[in-house]
Amino acid sequence: MPENGWPADRIDTENAHSARIYDYILGGKDYYPADREAGDAMAREWPALPVHMRANRDWMNRAVRWLVEEAGMRQFLDVGTGIPTSPNLHEIAQSVAPESRVVYVDNDPIVLTLSQGLLASTPEGRTAYIEADFRDPATILAAPELRETLDPDRPVALTVIAIVHFVLDEDDAVGIVRRLLEPLPSGSHLAMTIGTAEFAPEEVGRVAREYAARDMPMRLRTIDEAHEFFEGLELTAPGIVQVHKWHPDGTGEQGIRDEDIAMYGAIARKP
Repeated sequence: MPENGWPADRIDTENAHSARIYDYILGGKDYYPADREAGDAMAREWPALPVHMRANRDWMNRAVRWLVEEAGMRQFLDVGTGIPTSPNLHEIAQSVAPESRVVYVDNDPIVLTLSQGLLASTPEGRTAYIEADFRDPATILAAPELRETLDPDRPVALTVIAIVHFVLDEDDAVGIVRRLLEPLPSGSHLAMTIGTAEFAPEEVGRVAREYAARDMPMRLRTIDEAHEFFEGLELTAPGIVQVHKWHPDGTGEQGIRDEDIAMYGAIARKP
């Protein structure tokens, strides 16, 4: 775990945090004892949790590569970035197209203090970081880092990965995503993963209760509710499917059971 260099007055080390739990489960190092305790408790309730989280991370890798290689995306707005874990989004994009530009957004001070890992761009490309909350799209869209990094006249890939299940109905996650998409030009894409309990309701429900007990209530969605995020957009094949099944080349993930994955993934194009 990190030992220094963080603004201690801004980082809550006593209570678990979703990004740090994710980092712990994935084998990272940027977590505290509270996060380890929470992650262990959740994995006891659902032993497939590490499989599920790795599958979500693997989806991000495939999705970004597809966006660059097949959709021609060279600009990314990644909202809800989380703790940097290599390869980060810009590393994947710039490995294919070095000129790619990425703006990361997160409201967690621990992500800000580790953001140097997100800013190591290729000379041809560029990365930037905005400290803002997903629930405040106006601040994100008005940020100078966004205007200085991305060309507003060129398509942008908006990536919203593993975050909306922490956004409750009163905050209107669908409306937030639409407001973020609104100013983006035709040809932009939305790439999302969306938490669900449809494949293992009891196990995932117990994990959700563990999160809620630590003041992180969850809103898990059905497939019909997942479709609401993509209304008016053109879904790319294979549509909205569990993340381990999202393979545009038609291949499938071998050895992963559907009941071990609690996340839908999809990409859609803005007409």
